[in-house]
Amino acid sequence: MANRKYTREFKISAVQLVNQQGYTISAAAKSLGVDPNCVRGWVQKFSSEPGVAPSGNGAVAAEMQRLRKENARLLMERDILKKAAQFFAREQT
Repeated sequence: MANRKYTREFKISAVQLVNQQGYTISAAAKSLGVDPNCVRGWVQKFSSEPGVAPSGNGAVAAEMQRLRKENARLLMERDILKKAAQFFAREQT
């Protein structure tokens, strides 16, 4: 597969599809004909720039994704602590 060089404007437009228009990374990549990993990297790189930051539906989708990820992590931590508590309760009896 050939390495392509994309312009900064192209990358920013891809990030705006995700952040401002609510596209998923895979949908934006498919519509632009690029690899989803490229779009994912561009979103991470350019999302903090003014004018590209998430807004509207994109901001809501980004926040939902962040919260879901955090929720999954917290549930996993809770389950680990429950198992540890059960283990130590059995050890004491």
